[in-house]
Amino acid sequence: QVQLVESGGGLVQPGGSLRLSCAASGSIFSIDAMGWYRQAPGKQRELVAAVASGARPIYADSVTGRFTITRDNTKNTVYLQMNSLKPEDTAVYYCNAGNRYALVAAYGGDLGDYWGQGTQVTVSS
Repeated sequence: QVQLVESGGGLVQPGGSLRLSCAASGSIFSIDAMGWYRQAPGKQRELVAAVASGARPIYADSVTGRFTITRDNTKNTVYLQMNSLKPEDTAVYYCNAGNRYALVAAYGGDLGDYWGQGTQVTVSS
């Protein structure tokens, strides 16, 4: 089993920045990819960004150029730096981990079965 703990959400004004963190523990040897998804009220959950060893990061079109995903393997932590935030970025952000990176890159879906509890990001003036 893998446990994921997110942090870093909050309230920010449009144009502001936030950094989300997701720390993995447990059987981390069993996962290759980590990423972030988000779900806004009344909308489906969507991929925001994902990263895997030796692969180019994946970004949703809506966040490309504004968000950056990085992974620190020494800390088993993935980060999402979010800049130039917009009200439409408001959502609960979830960390996800697994081994389905290639499938996600090609067809979408989830990276795997491990999810964090979610952290709220609200962009509002």
